[in-house]
Amino acid sequence: MPSAAGTASGRLPFVVWVLAAGTFLMGTTEFVVAGLLPEMAGDLHVSVSRAGLLITAFAIGMIVGGPGMALTTLRLPQRRTMVLALAVFALGHVVAALSNSFTVLLIARVVTALATGAFWAVGFVIATAAAGPGNSTRAVSVMMGGLTLANVVGVPIGSLAGQFTGWRGPFWALAVLSGLAAVFVGRFIPTVGRRAEVSVRAEVRALRQGRLWLALAAAVLIMGGVLATYTYIAPLLTDRAGVAESAVPLVLIAFGVGALGGNAIGGRLGESHPMATTITAAAATALTLFLLIPLSDSPVAAIALVFLMALTGFTVNPVVTSLAVRFAGDAPTLTSALTTSAYNTGIAAGSALAGTALNSSLGLTGPVLVGTVSAALTLLPLSALTLGARRRPARIVAQRTPARERREADAPVTSTH
Repeated sequence: MPSAAGTASGRLPFVVWVLAAGTFLMGTTEFVVAGLLPEMAGDLHVSVSRAGLLITAFAIGMIVGGPGMALTTLRLPQRRTMVLALAVFALGHVVAALSNSFTVLLIARVVTALATGAFWAVGFVIATAAAGPGNSTRAVSVMMGGLTLANVVGVPIGSLAGQFTGWRGPFWALAVLSGLAAVFVGRFIPTVGRRAEVSVRAEVRALRQGRLWLALAAAVLIMGGVLATYTYIAPLLTDRAGVAESAVPLVLIAFGVGALGGNAIGGRLGESHPMATTITAAAATALTLFLLIPLSDSPVAAIALVFLMALTGFTVNPVVTSLAVRFAGDAPTLTSALTTSAYNTGIAAGSALAGTALNSSLGLTGPVLVGTVSAALTLLPLSALTLGARRRPARIVAQRTPARERREADAPVTSTH
């Protein structure tokens, strides 16, 4: 793995940008289906609500499959894992593009999500190691920026392309591009051999830390808060704020730009002031969402607050991700996968609660209220992390030599109670 020496000037290694390109493709495939649902439903002879299971299946595959794939590929060299993940990702899109069966397409989406989970888990580890301790949060923000850019650029382009080529066209494009990404990843990720010094036992042992679960809880809550509002932002803008339906995509682009800015801010400030950055950003997100409830009847105020919601909310993400990987010490792969699962859990839970609130007496402001509460609750785990950091220095776990690991594995188990 490249050392951090090459990043002393503040420049990130090229491999980080290659990994960001991979996350761009995977972020595009996760959300592009939303813009293609009506056509896919008609072509596959299913209802639109049933076709929506293609999005749910991908999210479940990411939540459950990410940690599983991280442990399954733990003993493989990192480069081989990344190339295999992209190859399976490409194959899944080929199968989807060729299939006329909704069931086959659903299975292909799950397999694709498993590959995505493996890519994210190992990719975060590679990016932070390549960037070095002084730039690890920036490296994470760049990788997550690829996902955000997918929502700003990839998803709209994919949806537009699908109108001209049919829904299969974007799937073919993603298959080809992920194949090219596999070539680049194989070229720029150095061979580091087998990761024998990191065992399943060490990875699981890293999960014993309360700090780690606090960081994961913050990831769930902040993403749930922002996405609860974002999922139903279109009816809020058109029916309450009076924004023209044709202008909604422009507001969504503004949201994406804000998210990109938030990732960049988190990457810059999170390395030197992680807790101050996350607590300030989470509090600002909760305040922004709270103000959106009474001010969403004004189009100017609503658009401005949507931008600020993304700017402040996405500032938290790269910092808590970097903290989680850092807490895991020399066993970060499973932790990285769990971070990805945490974000997808936030997306799924936030969207579900927002849908329930929308159908209640709260109406259009219901999802915003759910988002406000979730963002405010993010302050609880972040405050606990801050207090814990003041009491004692960070303890890195799982830093053990292979010989020590073998001795521990052979030693009899004794009770600690």
